[in-house]
Amino acid sequence: MGNVFGGVGYAYSRPLYWKGSQFRNFGLFAGGVGALYLIDDEARTFFADLEEDVPKPVREFGWYFGNPQNNYAFTGSVYLVGLFTKNEKLRRTGVLMMSSATAAGFLQQLTKSLVGRARPTTELGKNYFQPFGGESGLRSFPSGHLVMGLTIAYAAAKQFENPWVKAGFITLGSIPGLSRLLNEQHWLTDIATSAVMSIFIVEAVDQYLDRKYDEKYNNDTKKLSWNLSFGLNQVGVNITF
Repeated sequence: MGNVFGGVGYAYSRPLYWKGSQFRNFGLFAGGVGALYLIDDEARTFFADLEEDVPKPVREFGWYFGNPQNNYAFTGSVYLVGLFTKNEKLRRTGVLMMSSATAAGFLQQLTKSLVGRARPTTELGKNYFQPFGGESGLRSFPSGHLVMGLTIAYAAAKQFENPWVKAGFITLGSIPGLSRLLNEQHWLTDIATSAVMSIFIVEAVDQYLDRKYDEKYNNDTKKLSWNLSFGLNQVGVNITF
């Protein structure tokens, strides 16, 4: 378990070592979230109107997959299978999942309390914040379900070289975010921030584990990169892998 907590500490410390390009990306991210903030109300209406068009099993899957109890049960199972089968690659994946889920889970819970943003269903508006409010209705930012679901799916995607398989896992991990938008539990900016948080934490923990394990995921050099892009009436996230 030492590597699990070591990965958590490493992920939290990364901003202390940021240089020019990292600060640039953070500035672009903050600007992108600010742009999305302007359309939070319109996005809420759009996804609420879309809810009945999305199959109920898809919506329910989003809730179950992002549930912390289900999340940790899965990550623990992956680690134990790797341990008992003496599969170092699988064991490393389990550690990556547990460490990333722990780091992301604690950070999102702390942020929820500190920010105290009202959920759309409270009808208090996107501008209502009550730090340390405590109530469930004041814990909109960020989305815990998306953070947990995407963190695990993104970590699992690292097992595979095929870009279509990777994309499949990432799509699967994004369903909790869609589900929470559809039932008006989060604003679009909550979801966008949660997605970037998940990717950042998994990448940081993975860098830490590179120092601890001889077995890598594949023989190729890691090629993943992500950047924010802006255009007229649009904001995008480009992920290359």
